[in-house]
Amino acid sequence: MSDEGLRAAVEKMREEGVADAAINAFEHYYRQLEAGETGLMPEDSIEPVSELPHLDELPSDPEAEREALQKAIVLRLNGGLGTSMGLTGAKSLLEAKDGLSFLDIIARQVLALREQHEAELPLVLMNSFSTREDSLEALARHPDLDIGLPLDFIQNKEPKLLVDDLTPAEWPDNPALEWCPPGHGDLYTALVTSGMLDDLLDRGFEYAFVANSDNLGAVLEPRILAWLRANEIPFLMEVTERTEADRKGGHLATRRSDGRLILRETAQTPDEDLKALQDLGKHRYANTNNLWVSLRALDEAMRERDGVLGLPLIRNQKTVDPGDKSSPKVFQIETAMGAAIEVFDGARALNVPRTRFAPVKTTDDLLALRSDAYRLTEDARVELVRDSVPIVTLDPDHFKLMRDFDARFPKGPVSLKEADRFEVEGDVTFGADVVARGAVKVTGPATIDDGTLLEG
Repeated sequence: MSDEGLRAAVEKMREEGVADAAINAFEHYYRQLEAGETGLMPEDSIEPVSELPHLDELPSDPEAEREALQKAIVLRLNGGLGTSMGLTGAKSLLEAKDGLSFLDIIARQVLALREQHEAELPLVLMNSFSTREDSLEALARHPDLDIGLPLDFIQNKEPKLLVDDLTPAEWPDNPALEWCPPGHGDLYTALVTSGMLDDLLDRGFEYAFVANSDNLGAVLEPRILAWLRANEIPFLMEVTERTEADRKGGHLATRRSDGRLILRETAQTPDEDLKALQDLGKHRYANTNNLWVSLRALDEAMRERDGVLGLPLIRNQKTVDPGDKSSPKVFQIETAMGAAIEVFDGARALNVPRTRFAPVKTTDDLLALRSDAYRLTEDARVELVRDSVPIVTLDPDHFKLMRDFDARFPKGPVSLKEADRFEVEGDVTFGADVVARGAVKVTGPATIDDGTLLEG
C-alpha cells in the first residue's frame, strides 16, 4: 500500500512542477517513514555539550574581516505567513519597530554593512509561493540592494500524507491545504533546485549567513566570518544559553555513537525524555537558527549525496486542515536546517549573546520588540537597552491575533524599559504613554488611562 502511496505522491509532485531533486529528497524520507522511522532521539543516545567557544573570545582583524565580507551573502528564511498571529501575508512585512517592517530593517542592516565594509554583500530571501510577490514588492523600495543577482528563490513543497496509509491527503474544500513545506531543512535542496547555489558560486561567493526573517538580532558579524574562513569551518551553528523561554525548543547535543554535534528538536524527543529535554542545567545550549554555511562545502556534499543531504527525519503529525481538528490526521515530513551540523566534517558551534536571538513568534515577543526596551540604531541594529529581555505574557484569548493586539494597544506599546515582567490577564485596553515598572500584572476587564504608571 505504501508503494502505491509513494507513486501517487511523486505523480502529484511532478504534476505540480516540483523539481526532481526535491522529489528525490521526499522519496528518501518517505522510505524512512514507511519503514517505521520516527526520527526520535532518545536521551540515552546523546550527551550534553559542555563548554563552547564564545563570540567575545574571537579575535578582531579588520583587514581579514573586510576581505571575508567580499565573499559573503546574507540569506533570510522568509516563507512564513504568521498564521498563528492571524496574519495572511508575509510575516516579515509586519511592522517591527518605529514604523519599519522586519524586511525594511533587514534591508537597512545589509546596506549599512555594505557601506561600512565596502562589500557587495547580497541579500537573498528564501520565499514561499505565498510570500514571494509581496516581499519582492517591499524590497523594491530599497533599489540599492540589487547587484545583479536574484533577490530570492522559492522553497519546495510536498504533499501531506494520510497517517492511515501514507497516501497523499485530499481536501477539495481547499486544495492548498493538501501541501506543506518540507521544513526549513529544505533550504539546501532549494538552493540547488533554484539554481541559486550555482549563481552564487559563479560570482565567487563562499559563505552564507543564514537566519530567520523574524529575528532582527541576527546581523552578520564580520568577526565570526573571518574566524570561519581562517579555520576552514564548513558549517557553524550559533547557540545561546537556554532560558525558561527555551524549555520546549531545540538544543545542541553530542551523539554518543560517533561523537558528532547534533540538533535535537522537541518533535524528535520521546515523551519519556521530555523532562530531560527541558533540563536547562543539563542541555545548556539553544539553537538560534543563525547558521553559517560554506557554499563550496554544501555544493560538494550535495553532489556526493546525489542531491539528498540526509538530514534526520522529523515526523510531524497534524490534521490536514490545521483549523479543523476533526479533519483527517496527516504526517508532514520535515527536516531542520540546523541538523546539517551533523553532516559536515569539522562543523562547529559558537556560544553567542542572547541579543543575537530575538525571534518574534507571538504578540508577546512583538510587544517587547516594539517597546522602548529595544532601540533601533543608525545602522539598523535592534539593541536591548536593559540587561535582559522583559518577560511578556499576554492573555491569548484577547491578544494572540494581531487584530486583537492592535485594538488593545491603539496608541502604541507600553513602556517596558524598566519592567522585568509584564503580564496581562483578561480584556485590557491600554492608553498612550503607559509605563510598566518592575514585575507587573494587569487583570481585566479594564481600560488603562493615558500616562498611567503600573508598578507591582
